Amino acid sequence: MPLQQPPRNPIARVLPYLLTIIITLAIVALFDLGFRSRTLLDRQTPESGSVLFYDAPPEDLRAEEGVDPQAFPGPPGDRLDPAPGIPHTSETAEPDPDADRRTPTDPAPAPLAGAGLDADERNTIRIYEAVNRSVVNISTSATVRGLFQDTEVSGSGSGFVINNQGHILTNHHVVEGAEVVQVGLFDGSVLDARVVGVDPSNDVAVLRAIAPPVSLIPIALGESRNLKVGQKVLAVGNPFGLERTLTTGIISSLDRSLESKNGRSIRGIIQTDASINPGNSGGPLLNNRGEVIGMNTAIYSRVGQSSGIGFAVPISTIKRVLKPLIEQGYVERATLGIARVYALDEGLLVLGVEAGGPADQAGIRSLRIQYLRDGPFVRAQIDPASADVILAVNGVAVPSVGELLTEVESYQPGETITVTVLRDGVAEDVQVRLGRTIIR
Repeated sequence: MPLQQPPRNPIARVLPYLLTIIITLAIVALFDLGFRSRTLLDRQTPESGSVLFYDAPPEDLRAEEGVDPQAFPGPPGDRLDPAPGIPHTSETAEPDPDADRRTPTDPAPAPLAGAGLDADERNTIRIYEAVNRSVVNISTSATVRGLFQDTEVSGSGSGFVINNQGHILTNHHVVEGAEVVQVGLFDGSVLDARVVGVDPSNDVAVLRAIAPPVSLIPIALGESRNLKVGQKVLAVGNPFGLERTLTTGIISSLDRSLESKNGRSIRGIIQTDASINPGNSGGPLLNNRGEVIGMNTAIYSRVGQSSGIGFAVPISTIKRVLKPLIEQGYVERATLGIARVYALDEGLLVLGVEAGGPADQAGIRSLRIQYLRDGPFVRAQIDPASADVILAVNGVAVPSVGELLTEVESYQPGETITVTVLRDGVAEDVQVRLGRTIIR
């Protein structure tokens, strides 16, 4: 009679598989938690060994670097400005050489107005005292869903009041993905705010907070069209959570380009050597009249702190989108109606166009598929010669997708532009009437 195998325990049979699944899930959960628990504002773009920092570091940086918080004495919240409505004099008086010989009944001499301060210092003080109460501290938080548990993440930045209705300008990346947004005003009040509108292409966002008019002190918006390299500028913000900090510098360069989070290029960027650190994002860049000429948005640094290269979105760019952001919450932009392109050395190969869109109606050709009969079979193959290669828009070369989008979106929907394409080895101009799209 053959030997019978004793029945195996079913639990012992599946136990190795269960252990493998549990270990795998644990590893995935740990990786997911570590990846997702970065702060909302920890988004970086590496470039040549340096990093383009858009925003805030971990919250308690001073404690992390061993700096005693007591080394920063001051009123609650690090608010160093005078109370509203109370006259404040920033000039220092000359020392009294007769103080030792004067009796207690002798009157002390009156301080000399402006003694020890030159005209530039007095102007800087005047500007700060006029505008610092318009700058707000923005705090954001959100819940990141994990595999086994949720993680609360937070971030911070700056902003500034632009009208008595409580509208506040800041960067889009400061509030991107936030579920809760709060603003801290100069008087110590902390208010809930809601996002009214965003323009990711220019890294601009508009918030609104409801507050008494006495707490809302709008800042003056200037112009950025006639700026000069070497012109003095002032930056006010909340670096590392230190509220309404002032730094000064000059305009180092103009007309820089900066890639936004959605791949578009922000043109006309102002470069400055005024110290801008994480937490300054969304704060104003001022001229020597105290008018806003730009909004601080990024720094170029190897260590995540100021290295003398900061960037600001020009106020002229912000003004163009401010009204639609407040009124409708978004900005309508022009679109070419091209779905996909592929970058070649010559230009951008059109892989697909939106059916019935502007490019399709203008006759711009996309990649086509040829069907060839091979005996009883039919083969499909791509015909690369069937597609146009986009070379330029209104004479401006567009070798990349970002440059194409930026150039097209510099025009208004409904305008007609000239698109130069390479077709059958010959450059041709195609007239395209632009459509409209909304980027949120």
